[in-house]
Amino acid sequence: MPHNHSHPHGGEGNIGVAFFLNLSFTVVELAGGILTNSIAIISDAAHDFGDSLALGLAWYFQKLSKKGSNNRYTYGYKRFSLLGAVINSVVLLVGSAYILTEAVPRIFAPQPTDATGMLALAAVGIAVNGAAVLRTRKAKTINERFVSLHLLEDVLGWGAVLAGAVVMRFTGWTVIDPLLSVAIAAFVLFNVFRNVRQALPILLQRTPAGVSRERIAEGLEALAHVGGVHDLHIWSLDEEYNVMTVHIVLTEPLSAEETAALKGEARAFLGGEGVQHATIEFEAPGETCGLLGCV
Repeated sequence: MPHNHSHPHGGEGNIGVAFFLNLSFTVVELAGGILTNSIAIISDAAHDFGDSLALGLAWYFQKLSKKGSNNRYTYGYKRFSLLGAVINSVVLLVGSAYILTEAVPRIFAPQPTDATGMLALAAVGIAVNGAAVLRTRKAKTINERFVSLHLLEDVLGWGAVLAGAVVMRFTGWTVIDPLLSVAIAAFVLFNVFRNVRQALPILLQRTPAGVSRERIAEGLEALAHVGGVHDLHIWSLDEEYNVMTVHIVLTEPLSAEETAALKGEARAFLGGEGVQHATIEFEAPGETCGLLGCV
């Protein structure tokens, strides 16, 4: 499997910038949340700390996923990018649960908050997280998209804090602060479950979206000297790099040159169908599938 070289401004570079932006601002907002006595800001600081941890892991796994194959990982490290996405989801899940445990009691017993300080922090939060979103907006891998989603959620969350702070500033309704925390947590949880639904099919080796097993089988069977195909399996390593194995039954014995030509035609066809790596086994007419059997 060939190595995948990264560009300095590629996915892992964007994630790295987002990581340092998020981690730096987490310290600022934690201090600001304590000074303003805002559970919404303190909760978001906890959320951002979890995001920073997740971003650091995503950055590491994104870099690791570029490594080629070796004796331990014969398909390379591409799936480590997906592992980063799964860890991101777990971190968000835990962070959201923490937010809810802190915010719900304050709904029934609101505490005074510094709405003016919240306004200032919210403006800075939108600017910092907005800059990070711009760095990751052209995400390609599922890991990068999870990271971009984290950051977009942060921008939306700070937008809600800004609006809530304005209302509190003029009305004194401090119950808005914990209500904002619950709303942010609910939004994050919704997206976590939605993204886990995207990641699980890849982990379970489902046929990749946009790849048709039936069309591939029909296309291979339409090639000259092909009597049929079976034992056809397609899966994805990271939603971008698709892998396939197949047994092709020949209509007649072929010479080495004819077999090589047929294999080249098959690989060219499969490349057009979104398969980047294919293992092809040819079988003579009437040949059994082997001791392990076929599926």
